[in-house]
Amino acid sequence: MTRSYDSKDLVVLDGLDAVRLRPGMYIGSTGSKGVHHILWEIVDNSIDEITNGFGSKITITMHANGSVTVEDNGRGIPVDIHPTYKVSGAELVFTKLHAGGKFDSKNYNYSGGLHGVGASVTNALSEYMDVRIYRNCKEYEIKFHSVADSKGKVHGGVLKQKLMEIGPTKKNGTTITFLPDKRIFGDITLDPVIIKKRLKELAYLNKGLEIIFVEDEANVTKKYKFDGGLVDFIEYLCEAKTMLFKPAFFIESEDERLQMSAAISYTDGYTDSFFSYVNNIPTTEGGTHEMGFKSGLTRALNDVARKLGLLKDKEENLLGEDYREGISAVLAIKMRDIEFEGQTKTKLGNPEVKNIVENMVFKELLRFFDKKENAKIAGIILDKAKGAARTRLAAKKAKELTRQKNSIENSCLVGKLASCSGRKSEQNELFIVEGDSAGGSAKQARDRGFQAILPLKGKPLNAEKKRLDQVLANEEIRTIIASLGTGIGEDFDISNLKFYKVIILSDADQDGAHIRAILLTFFFRYMKELITNGNVYIGLPPLYKIEKKDKVEYVYSDKELPEAIERFGKGYTIQRYKGLGEMNPEQLWDTTMDPAKRTLVRVGIDDIANAELLITTLMGNDVEARKQYLSEYIDFNKEDNFTKYGEGK
Repeated sequence: MTRSYDSKDLVVLDGLDAVRLRPGMYIGSTGSKGVHHILWEIVDNSIDEITNGFGSKITITMHANGSVTVEDNGRGIPVDIHPTYKVSGAELVFTKLHAGGKFDSKNYNYSGGLHGVGASVTNALSEYMDVRIYRNCKEYEIKFHSVADSKGKVHGGVLKQKLMEIGPTKKNGTTITFLPDKRIFGDITLDPVIIKKRLKELAYLNKGLEIIFVEDEANVTKKYKFDGGLVDFIEYLCEAKTMLFKPAFFIESEDERLQMSAAISYTDGYTDSFFSYVNNIPTTEGGTHEMGFKSGLTRALNDVARKLGLLKDKEENLLGEDYREGISAVLAIKMRDIEFEGQTKTKLGNPEVKNIVENMVFKELLRFFDKKENAKIAGIILDKAKGAARTRLAAKKAKELTRQKNSIENSCLVGKLASCSGRKSEQNELFIVEGDSAGGSAKQARDRGFQAILPLKGKPLNAEKKRLDQVLANEEIRTIIASLGTGIGEDFDISNLKFYKVIILSDADQDGAHIRAILLTFFFRYMKELITNGNVYIGLPPLYKIEKKDKVEYVYSDKELPEAIERFGKGYTIQRYKGLGEMNPEQLWDTTMDPAKRTLVRVGIDDIANAELLITTLMGNDVEARKQYLSEYIDFNKEDNFTKYGEGK
């Protein structure tokens, strides 16, 4: 492609001091998510180059000092002088907010970085940034750094070295090295595990793209390239499941408004697994593109079932939920003028997209199943859907299942749920507590005005291994559903949630961790919006109580214990809590339930594909996959292993 791309193509909407003053406005937080966000802004720029037809390879290198280098073989950032701002295109991109080549469609048909703040925000929040540009057979260099003025105020992204020509080159592209500023992020650094997961996902989403990840200090190099694209992605996500047919099948379509591609397979599981992306951005809350996909799928499969005689004239069409049982699908669209909505801006809101995607999916699925060689796949899908319909309709199905679900709301909770007196759901909390003993202490410790307690008798059912009717037959699960008031699955309605905070409070041992895992699996499979909306929390009870005369301190991890002991000196006593039931109500309130003192971990889903794979592996039926994961990631010789993984890392 030879399309012109010069500084005149960079559009400025109109410093960087504002970014350092309120970084959360630009990157969400100054925690782990934020420090990785400034890396993704640079990586996404390289991805945008390649997905628009310029280049084929990206290399990300982590250095021992905490800095990172991102290199691509795209066109290179423009180096000529901008006609309005009278500085080089490179300087403009890194020092002006809302400056870039993505505000019209002349140079980028589709882009993840639509707001033009990425490169400049990363620069503003870095100790330094060095940029090398390979363009027009010449190599250029420009440098930036953060500096303090005479009053001690630190300014980020300040030009240190103007753009200068280094010499001739045969390369094309851009190389950017930056060091996240400790004055912004503290001791939080880039995590290679998080980076590798995202890079692998990007490689799946961009078929044929080569991404190389290098860890200098560990001398590790990883290469990600998937010529099968989304089909390879589906098979990776289903590694711990039993697929009903291989390979997954692929459909794609394009018009002047958007590109749509999807890979679809089915497993022997009972829930659906959807993963959707818009311009490589994960849309964990779904949106209009997912709605269109599901509608198109249902229409097409009912049509195919009629044509192949798999549904008789006297039989009613199957429902969407029947066709979605056991489905695993990745949907990726590329479009301009994205409108995101939702609390985390990960839900597509463009209303026109639903009908576009629905019609594309409908037509492409009909075309796929019109081929004789694909009739067998249609038969497998219809058999699976009919099994789901039988659960919904026959004997213990439709009316009985509906009555069972409806009767949950009227279940007798006397002696189980200790409700609160507050009627404002946005202020209320529900503690799901392990065991009657801990439940008794929690009921005495709580503030009855806004805290409700639900003790569990034993471990609830593992929802990963059971059908919906089996899940609903479990008394502990029914009690949880009744307490929350939202319904589950297709009937879930978060507007009926009775408690804004749903807090899992279990013992700090292996049984407690297992109960947490079971509850989170149930929420993920049947009440996912509860997690994506930020309503689910994990309470952190202390592991130790240290006393010396009138001095008392609670310690929440083995890692903190030595320092705490050192503060007490000699003559102290120490108690190791084996369970919540060992604490009296006053201790439980002071350490775990008092909003002014407690520590809660909010459960979220940053990477829904990884969450799906993790839950399937750890909670599913594939024992070997579980063993392999545990041997790779868990060191059972470490005393603080449970605590480390129990704190939502």
